[in-house]
Amino acid sequence: MPIDETRKFIPLHIALLTISDSRTLAEDTSGDILAGRIEGAGHAIAAREISRDDTNEIAAHLHRWIDDPDVDAILTTGGTGLTGRDVTPEALDRVKDKDIPGFGELFRWVSYETIGTSTIQSRACAVLARGTYIFALPGSNGAVKDGWDRILAEQLDSRNRPCNFVELMPRLRER
Repeated sequence: MPIDETRKFIPLHIALLTISDSRTLAEDTSGDILAGRIEGAGHAIAAREISRDDTNEIAAHLHRWIDDPDVDAILTTGGTGLTGRDVTPEALDRVKDKDIPGFGELFRWVSYETIGTSTIQSRACAVLARGTYIFALPGSNGAVKDGWDRILAEQLDSRNRPCNFVELMPRLRER
């Protein structure tokens, strides 16, 4: 979809959470890729942290950022697979108001072009929680590139046509 250069770009403040029992910030290559792409697109990193693969710990990070008025969206990387330690979608279930099912569906379609049927092992997903978008991407470098480059770069750009997530933000807390 095209970017309409006549529309105003609205930079977002995006928090970035890497879920891993083994990585540190110094070793967080997928987080580095996302941070570079977020800033390269003109957005700001509101916060960046690492959480263990623990549902309670992940949910605590998310709740804190959801309630922070300086965070517009949250991106997570890691913990979306099928193993016993992969609990990111379950943590999102604890904080969400609404699912955004099209994100996971589109991610797997995009990912299929890169990794074929192995994409079926991904539980990439997105939710809305108290007016904050949360997008959960797998932890591989290729997956975060696919998720950002092929979906989020456009949908988090206020100039994207025919529509985008940014233009909905003022109405997300309506009742």
